[in-house]
Amino acid sequence: DGQPVKPVPVDEFRIGVAETYDVIVQPKQNKPYTIYAESFDRSGYVRGTLTPELGLEAEVPELRQVPERGMAAMGMGAMAMSGDMKGNSMNMKHMGGNNSHMTHKMTHKKELPVENIKIKHRESGHGAGAAMIATNPVSRLHEPGIGLEDVDHKVLVYTDLVGAHEWPDTRDPERQIELHLTGNMERYMWSFDGQKFTEVDGPVQFHHGERLRLVMVNDTMMDHPIHLHGMWMELENGQYPRPRKHTISLKPSEKVSLLITADAPGSWAFHCHLLYHMKAGMFRVVNVA
Repeated sequence: DGQPVKPVPVDEFRIGVAETYDVIVQPKQNKPYTIYAESFDRSGYVRGTLTPELGLEAEVPELRQVPERGMAAMGMGAMAMSGDMKGNSMNMKHMGGNNSHMTHKMTHKKELPVENIKIKHRESGHGAGAAMIATNPVSRLHEPGIGLEDVDHKVLVYTDLVGAHEWPDTRDPERQIELHLTGNMERYMWSFDGQKFTEVDGPVQFHHGERLRLVMVNDTMMDHPIHLHGMWMELENGQYPRPRKHTISLKPSEKVSLLITADAPGSWAFHCHLLYHMKAGMFRVVNVA
């Protein structure tokens, strides 16, 4: 996302909406090559041609099989459903991660009090817009994602990302904020902590100059690329220096930890970058004061 990382050789990478990657391609033969980008649901593709002379084209791969997404693949083994979602088979296609649940341990120098954002109306611990709750969210940073679990080539994962150098702020976080990604797929409602943007009392408050930890928990069955304006998020992925990003894509039932230096005074957008999710309510304002 515009911040340097140490080079990683890969054959394929999945990219979330609003993420950016710099890719160096080194052809080994004097022939045309296809650069191929397949949509997440494998319903279509785009391709470019890298060629030593005009008029040459390389073979175009066929679209791969659409991955089925059952309960386990969506993390539903670690989710509790509420209300109208109970009893549904929920055997949906192409909506997020896979069924591996390896806990990624993070070393924290000190335990911090968790500041949950206040919610007016709670339903099973979340707002009315939350139809499911991850009962045992885990890190899935080491997983390539749904449909890429069994490929025979190297797929980039978040644990591959290492910052190219140490960032200026090396302080430990002073406090911790936890936010839940919530939704109701039958009513098509998307939110943070069960409340749409139109329902919240005010912004998420950061203090100017502070160092804080933001923990995000995806209680939904979909992947969400979450984007913070104005500041960098250092991904606690077990690597050091940590990679700095402005967009983090969360898999279903995933818990992600990020360090933030609140160095940009003002009000900043914080939202899912699937814009139809943002428009439906998965949007907050972060105020740095």
